[in-house]
Amino acid sequence: HQDMSTVGGVETLVEIINRSPRPTERSILEWLDGADPELAEQVRSQMFVFEDIVTIDDRSLQLVLREVEANDLATALKGVRPDVRDKIQRNLSERAAENLAEEIDLLGPVRTRTVEEAQAKVVAVIRTLEEQGVLTLSRGGDDEFVS
Repeated sequence: HQDMSTVGGVETLVEIINRSPRPTERSILEWLDGADPELAEQVRSQMFVFEDIVTIDDRSLQLVLREVEANDLATALKGVRPDVRDKIQRNLSERAAENLAEEIDLLGPVRTRTVEEAQAKVVAVIRTLEEQGVLTLSRGGDDEFVS
């Protein structure tokens, strides 16, 4: 019996799970929760990363943004790629987008850990909405076609 961390590591596991259909993903994670809760948590945290927001369709993203506190969103956007910030700002009303930009500037320097925590809150909202069937995340393999 080899330790999970020696066989391809967490990234490989995350990749396998991300390519699995949603029910398979859920059962793998449930099994992991029982077998190795710490590993399960590591895997979950890497599965849908904040930057993956760019893959969410606009209508779904608008639903997500309604559920997220403005200050969490501003903190989550500190230091992210411009395309991620643009995607979010495009899906806010003009006023909300302006307020967000101001809030990001007013924050000043923010600890990486604080940013990651805010991003995790946004990802948690996304997961909840996905589990409720409100939005669908495109996962690797979903958009491949076979002729």
